[in-house]
Amino acid sequence: MLERIFHMLVKEFLEIRRDKWERFRLLVPPLIQIILFGYAATFEVYRVSTAVLDLDHSQESRELVSRFVGNRRFDLVRIPSDREELRRLVDRSRVTVAIRIDPQFGQLLRKGRTAPVQVIVDGTNSNTALIALDYVGQIASRFAEDYRRDYMNRILPAYQVLMPSAVMEERPWYNPDFNSQWFFVPGLVGSLTLMTIVNLTSFAIVREREIGTLEQIMVTPIRPIEFILGKTVPAFLIGLLEVAMVAITGSVWFRVPFRGSLLVMLLGTCLFLLSTLAVGLLISTMCRTQQQAFASGFFFLTPAFILSGFAFPIASMPTVMRWITYLDPLRYYLVVLRGVFLKGTGLAVLWPQMVAMAVLGTVLLAISIMRFEKSLD
Repeated sequence: MLERIFHMLVKEFLEIRRDKWERFRLLVPPLIQIILFGYAATFEVYRVSTAVLDLDHSQESRELVSRFVGNRRFDLVRIPSDREELRRLVDRSRVTVAIRIDPQFGQLLRKGRTAPVQVIVDGTNSNTALIALDYVGQIASRFAEDYRRDYMNRILPAYQVLMPSAVMEERPWYNPDFNSQWFFVPGLVGSLTLMTIVNLTSFAIVREREIGTLEQIMVTPIRPIEFILGKTVPAFLIGLLEVAMVAITGSVWFRVPFRGSLLVMLLGTCLFLLSTLAVGLLISTMCRTQQQAFASGFFFLTPAFILSGFAFPIASMPTVMRWITYLDPLRYYLVVLRGVFLKGTGLAVLWPQMVAMAVLGTVLLAISIMRFEKSLD
């Protein structure tokens, strides 16, 4: 048995060795993708195109405008002359945020009254709009707090010392600078590995069937389980190599800390690869051509990415979608990756994810083997 499996392994690696494009596809694109996605994928928003219509022209209004000019979150691209021009800028998508400061803004503040500021946001891109509104709110709150403090110092300097206040002290753990790359890069390790291994495995049996060599192999003494192991073990080893390569590149290039145990990550990676290999093998047994395998792989990968929690919080999804996420192996592997990288989490915490991936992989692999044996009958 071991000898027959060994010969299958040799055959698979010889095919990869002869195919230069296959070697390139397995090694180079994941490195390029993690660098590109590491820079492009972020929750932070910078240089939001902004227009400010100041109808007050007071010292207070100029001070508020200066806080937007000196902030790298906003890019003041236009200063319209009237309300109609401000409206046209938003309608034509020239600016994302439009701020209007009405007359008597400074006068109201000097009287100790509330001075409203209108903020118009282009909501076609809801994510950018919500984040930009939050930034505007932070700037306005700091301006109001500073002005209130100066106002009290002018009229009641003695009472300013006695006024009670509550101050929130932030203590972010594990990612003190809220660096988005520390969140995305570990997730990219799992996502890129999922795409590569599912595509590699889904073509394994289909390619043999399409070129007519599957029947030739099966008339040899090799058994179906040995044939499947010969097809999946090379993909498993390639998956381990790719995880190591992508993880090291992401950690070194983006300086993402690795605080956990290599053994815990290795165990989680092996169980995740078991699940992804089973998915790819199941697709391969269900399809007759490589085009069908490609379409089926795409049909699985897109929902797996969306439902994994990589970019969209699972808790925000509808109840039915949250239940479906339990069938996604990437969901569990992302918890393992981020826990090992950023928190240094061990098996005492991550064992539910390990068990879930082991169960998914075992069940899917058993179904794949039964389907393959049935297709040979």
